[in-house]
Amino acid sequence: MTKHGNNQAMQWTFSKMHGAGNDFVVLDGLSQTIEMTAQRARAIAHRQFGIGCDQILLVDAPTDPNADFRYRIFNSDGSEVEHCGNGARCFVRFVHERKLSSRNPIRAEIATGLITLTELEDGQVRVEMGQTKFEPADVSFDINGLETRVIGRDTQYALPLDGLEAPIWLSLVAISNPHAVQVVEDVNVAPVSTVGPAIESHPRFAKRVNAGFMQIIDEHHIRLRVYERGAGETLACGTGACAAVASGIRQGLLQSPVRVQTRGGELTIEWDGLTLQMSGPATTVFEGQIDIDALVKTIPTF
Repeated sequence: MTKHGNNQAMQWTFSKMHGAGNDFVVLDGLSQTIEMTAQRARAIAHRQFGIGCDQILLVDAPTDPNADFRYRIFNSDGSEVEHCGNGARCFVRFVHERKLSSRNPIRAEIATGLITLTELEDGQVRVEMGQTKFEPADVSFDINGLETRVIGRDTQYALPLDGLEAPIWLSLVAISNPHAVQVVEDVNVAPVSTVGPAIESHPRFAKRVNAGFMQIIDEHHIRLRVYERGAGETLACGTGACAAVASGIRQGLLQSPVRVQTRGGELTIEWDGLTLQMSGPATTVFEGQIDIDALVKTIPTF
């Protein structure tokens, strides 16, 4: 906290990071007081008036005695979400670079439980992503009246969308946060900018959903784009990559391990039906300080 005249300016130190192009502002809530609000999150994430990012990550003290840290995630629209795989990799890199802990692996508390994160000798970070679920209730999805089909071990649901003659067939996957994955012939021409938001905010998803568009290259390689809940399309989505691979394996289209090619870089996903692991890069871009309340005042409200 620094003072300017009779006013106090709340200065927050931050790191700008990214995991395969999915970019974050990371804040240390242990050495400084961070009172995050939706308004403050939106100001930080604003790409013209703020720092600019897909999500804000907050490192905090755990409430679970089995965790080393608590890890909170705020979307660019200000909403708080349960999990972010690319963010998790940046989280452990941040903790080590800031010397908050030398432990490796690190156990982090998220909204739905604990995850384990390990820095590897080659500079990559591996995340044990936690439990994977596939029931409609796990993603808060209303299936009443919808047509279904079974492919392999995967049940898909036909979601009608306004303006489309045929429904979209979706696989449902919960990896702490909700995902709806569809297979497309070519992600380059997939209607991510139009169908993505229509799925993400569809009223049948009570808590909204991350919409994934997966192209199968071969049984160990996919290309992926994701329209993220509360953030729009990002260059990479870690939990989205995990959801796509899990759904592809259940359909018999993929075999572990799978290389996931995103617009921001490449991730590796391994899943044996129980343990789901993701490996990929985590990069620090720069560090800085912001006067958070002054920043909020600069953000247009119309």
